[in-house]
Amino acid sequence: MEIKRHLSIIVSVLFGAMFLNACKKDNLDSRSTTLPVIESYLMVGQPISVKLYLQKNLTDTATYGSPITGQTLYLSDGTQKYHLTETAKGTYTYADQSILATGKKYTLQFDYNGYTVSATTTMPAKPQNFASQYAGITISGDSGPGSQEAVLNVFTWSNPDSLNHVLAFEGTGTMIQVNRFATGRPINVQLNTNRASQYNITARTLSYLGNYQAILFSVNQEYINLMSTSTRTTSQSLTQVPTNIVNGFGIFTAMQADTLSFATH
Repeated sequence: MEIKRHLSIIVSVLFGAMFLNACKKDNLDSRSTTLPVIESYLMVGQPISVKLYLQKNLTDTATYGSPITGQTLYLSDGTQKYHLTETAKGTYTYADQSILATGKKYTLQFDYNGYTVSATTTMPAKPQNFASQYAGITISGDSGPGSQEAVLNVFTWSNPDSLNHVLAFEGTGTMIQVNRFATGRPINVQLNTNRASQYNITARTLSYLGNYQAILFSVNQEYINLMSTSTRTTSQSLTQVPTNIVNGFGIFTAMQADTLSFATH
């Protein structure tokens, strides 16, 4: 099961919130404009990578700010400290993926502009017993907003401790818009399951017909905080975006995932 490419769903949703944060200065101290932006998602069995960027202005149309190069980054798992290598401008990696394991606590640390930048996260357990009631559903192209509330499918998983999970859908191949009400809606979506053990799918959930990968991520609270804020933050309504980075912005978090095939027709 290939999870690496599904990180594009996670990354794209968080871009806006992460970088719009740099435009809200009123409640930050004078050094806030020089603090770095960090982006790192640790996943068991996947390459370890940390991206460092400068903050960018609202008028900057680039996806990222300028990369921060030449830094010395360390990743600790509580018993050992590992030096990350800059393998591309602003991207720092560590080759041995075996250091990532369920339940371990990881700390990222480096010095930048006279300050120690750090962040900590814990690797959650992989989702268990992820299942779908049906392998596919039929969505009527004639249904309007008032007729889209019926439950068409239910995704379930084990969650006795009410932990955080995110359910994401990634379209694969050719996707066809359901009807005029789907105009402007994204193909790929991710949904906060609000610590539940199931998610009900209605005709309103997915706006395109075709094949999807349904991906259940187990995530930490820092990810939920940023995900929730990204849905409310725009260039017209800036808010202080949450971060778990000390002396920086962005996110350093860990997650695991399980995947099912799913179709709408």
